[in-house]
Amino acid sequence: MPPNAAAADLFDADYVQRLRRDMMRFAHLQLRDEHQAEDAVQEALAAALAGCERFASRASLKTWVLGILKNKILDIFRQRARRREQGLDDGAEANQIDIQGHFDETGHWAEETRPADWGSPEQALASRQFWVVFEACLTRLPEVPARAFMMRELMGLETLDVCRELGINANHCGVLMHRARLGLRACLAERWFNGEGASA
Repeated sequence: MPPNAAAADLFDADYVQRLRRDMMRFAHLQLRDEHQAEDAVQEALAAALAGCERFASRASLKTWVLGILKNKILDIFRQRARRREQGLDDGAEANQIDIQGHFDETGHWAEETRPADWGSPEQALASRQFWVVFEACLTRLPEVPARAFMMRELMGLETLDVCRELGINANHCGVLMHRARLGLRACLAERWFNGEGASA
């Protein structure tokens, strides 16, 4: 039995199996490497079990464990940066999005790239199938913009922290976030809002 009753679910095999599945999905989206995702999840679960007496119930148990996982993922990002496994200049990627072509000289959407009417975005967000499509779109983004987007929007890091983790400046971070949003918008428009998933 755990020393902290609030963390008792960590000793429930069914709960841990469901939690581990969510953790693996999150880690794999972040790291894009099955082995590193597995390692991060295992280390996070081990750390949660070892430190369960420190769980204070200020957040849900799942949120607390995911917070541990986020720190493990950030450690992996730091290791990658130190080893220079990844180039920081995303400009060479073949599937880079042309930002300028989406806007006119006043900074408004160009007529041919104007977003389509997405109907009821609130209804789409409530759909489980939408999130499957969103996740697929996220994995299709180039790695660096996807990582910046996930760190800022999904992990909730401040822009300065994202910059520090990726070794970039605030302007470059803004460009990466913009590319990620454009890529997600295009993918969701094609795969969800233009009929493929919206009617399902």
